[in-house]
Amino acid sequence: MASISFRNVTKRFGDTLAVDDVSFDIRDNAFFCLFGPPLSGKSTILKLILGLEQPDAGEILIDGRPVTHIGPAKRNVAMVFQNLALFPHMSALDNVRFPLVERRMPKAEIAAKVSAVSEKLHIGHILHKPPAQLSGGERQRVAIARALVRDPAAYLMDDPISALDARLREQTRVELRRIQQELGKTLVYVTHDQEEAMSVADGMAVLRDGRICQTGTPEELYRSPNSTYVGGMLGAPAMNVVPITMASRLSVDAAPRGADQLGVRPENLRVGVGEAGTIADVEPMGAFTTLTVQAGDTTLRATLRGQPKYTVGQPVGLSVDPGRAHFFDEGGAALESARREEERT
Repeated sequence: MASISFRNVTKRFGDTLAVDDVSFDIRDNAFFCLFGPPLSGKSTILKLILGLEQPDAGEILIDGRPVTHIGPAKRNVAMVFQNLALFPHMSALDNVRFPLVERRMPKAEIAAKVSAVSEKLHIGHILHKPPAQLSGGERQRVAIARALVRDPAAYLMDDPISALDARLREQTRVELRRIQQELGKTLVYVTHDQEEAMSVADGMAVLRDGRICQTGTPEELYRSPNSTYVGGMLGAPAMNVVPITMASRLSVDAAPRGADQLGVRPENLRVGVGEAGTIADVEPMGAFTTLTVQAGDTTLRATLRGQPKYTVGQPVGLSVDPGRAHFFDEGGAALESARREEERT
């Protein structure tokens, strides 16, 4: 059982500021995602939690206990690295049970634990093979099993399913969520895939250039982003961010003082009869259709249910669902977001 806290943590590598005055709290038994683009500081934060890196400033606490200057072995956390770090001379079975053998656990107990986690991750049929004979996806599941077979206070996973194909990645992230809930342990998960982060996390932090831009539940960050950056990082297609001068064309009024930009989620952009813009592209996706609309010099995207009959070049009217517009200042900071939506739901 472990909560994890950072207090004004900074980490430099030479002239590179990898983690910049970062503070956050992860509650016990949370599935928490560190989400952001490459080089945003996600993996460095994991290594700081594990103890593989030492901060230049600030404090790290696990379960309320300062661990800033305590080595990895005494922190009782398990990590799945992005490069997997499997032992090439060992079979998959020996890789999975290695942490338990090192602790001199009884053989019967080791066998029981390995069997249980192998069943959860569907790797029982490959345990006899060395890593060189496994696919990328199989190696990742073996690495995950090696972490799960232990009984640490928390699990750390650095983009652990990136090598899997789309269908298996979806299945595995659902399994990881189920396993985390069954184990009742804290899991800190790094990913650059926003769909992955939003589908599994009950808390997340969005990072940029070593700093945390916003923390909260996926729903909170999606509904009320504190900046155009966070608004654009979450959601597919991304949020439309347009000049505030577009507000009248989209039938949006009552913009707050200081508003310079208007943000509209594609699913909240209504398309109807009118001449506010022209259809530039139609992308039918089965259950929904994405339209690209050119409105003057501004391009917007709208997501509609089903497969409505629109054609390229067709003029359309545009409006925004009431209460679901977001307003940002010139620097991209949120002024007001769609709080009325929360009151309605």
